[in-house]
Amino acid sequence: MTAAIRPRALPRAALAVGLLTLTGCAALGLEHPPTAHQPLPTVDQPSPPPKASARGDGSTLTDEQARAALLKESDLGAPWSATHGAATWRDGLLKATTTAGECQRLLDALYTDELLGAPARVAVGLDDADTDAQLRYQIGARRPADVDTALAWLRTMPLQCARFTATSEGGLLEDVQVVDAPLPDVGDVRQGLRVTLATRTSDDAPVVLTMDVAAVRVGEDAFAFTNAGLGDVPNDATQAAVQIGALRLEDVRRQGRAQV
Repeated sequence: MTAAIRPRALPRAALAVGLLTLTGCAALGLEHPPTAHQPLPTVDQPSPPPKASARGDGSTLTDEQARAALLKESDLGAPWSATHGAATWRDGLLKATTTAGECQRLLDALYTDELLGAPARVAVGLDDADTDAQLRYQIGARRPADVDTALAWLRTMPLQCARFTATSEGGLLEDVQVVDAPLPDVGDVRQGLRVTLATRTSDDAPVVLTMDVAAVRVGEDAFAFTNAGLGDVPNDATQAAVQIGALRLEDVRRQGRAQV
């Protein structure tokens, strides 16, 4: 077995050179072309939520509560800012196929932002221009039992998909690795993953996409997100997003009960 390509060992200069020669891609990063696929819903453009009364029924968040529970750019501070759309590396690297069993399902869930097994109730994206990372955060619209099933499946990924190969839409052969990633002890059930997709350009320059993946159920509610970028990604943002996300959902629920 060949040695793993370590994201931290790749200097940003080498990445920049390699990205210019990727097959079928002019560049991969935080550019947001008008034709970018899979735009992320925002607070102003949420995915259609399940029907709920104006005050809620005690188990389903209202539209207002769901939006209030979303992560905000001020939660993470500079240099995070509201995204302008899907990063070009999503189609260039993350949109890929594999014959490795359940691993295709994992790639599809990462690409479509359906880590909890269904489209998000509401979602938001944040960009870190300093590191070219993008955080895509969503609040789910599924029952707790269904969320737990999705989390149990994610928990099997480091074993079922520890290492496999995939082919990008542009024909790049990718070495994909999946490992467990520790998360803060918040919520009722949680699962973290670190996923790396390593490939080489037509002139043999190395490129690595790194993704921190987190999904957490907090009582009746759940959230999931990816923090991803070329090379390495700021794990402190991942840890903060998990803690803030859980506290935000708890606060929104508490305020809702107080108002009933």
